[in-house]
Amino acid sequence: MSEAVTVLHDQAGHQFEVTIDDHRAYLAYMDLGKQTLDIYRTFVPNALRGRGIAAALTAQALEYAETSGYTVIASCSYVERYMERRQRHLAKG
Repeated sequence: MSEAVTVLHDQAGHQFEVTIDDHRAYLAYMDLGKQTLDIYRTFVPNALRGRGIAAALTAQALEYAETSGYTVIASCSYVERYMERRQRHLAKG
């Protein structure tokens, strides 16, 4: 189940985040320089799981990387799987 969520980008803190009912989910990345981002952690608390929030965070982070000209390294297993699924979907399209 997916819902519309507002994803905020904390550029100084290198995170994308969603807060719902005092529960905070986030995706953390490192700027490695040379236009490369390493997305290394995605966290969604139990109270928010199953709502498509990790996907929303990942989509927003990848859109930011793409529009800013960054290459992405997916050290986070969730983000790695998300990117693989997206590539398969784009290849079929």
